[in-house]
Amino acid sequence: MNSALKITAAVACGLMVGAGGVQMLHAQSKPPAFVVAEITVKDLEGYEMNFLKPAQKTIADHGGKYLAGGFDKTVSLAGTEPPNRVVLLQFANMDAVKAWRKEGEADLENDVGEKYAKFRVYAVEGVAQ
Repeated sequence: MNSALKITAAVACGLMVGAGGVQMLHAQSKPPAFVVAEITVKDLEGYEMNFLKPAQKTIADHGGKYLAGGFDKTVSLAGTEPPNRVVLLQFANMDAVKAWRKEGEADLENDVGEKYAKFRVYAVEGVAQ
């Protein structure tokens, strides 16, 4: 009887430690981040040939996914009309977004993209589930 009590206590302690560890890991996970790009394309051919393909590559290289977007695919629900291209991207977390911008995307927009379009790009942190 005494050994059964010890085994039960050990199992109960193991379950509590395991549950605590799972809670700590869950609390440390970072929520996804979303990038909204509002783009007024001035030269569609130049934009597609010189900016779009390199930009799509940098997004994919940093784990980004396209969730929505394209040319003339937005509808204004309130306020001013949106630009002719709006894109919604998802990244693993805000750190991934910052790395993507730091490792060349911002330079690509400034050096190449500004010749063909005007950009407004911002990120928002998702809700942890």
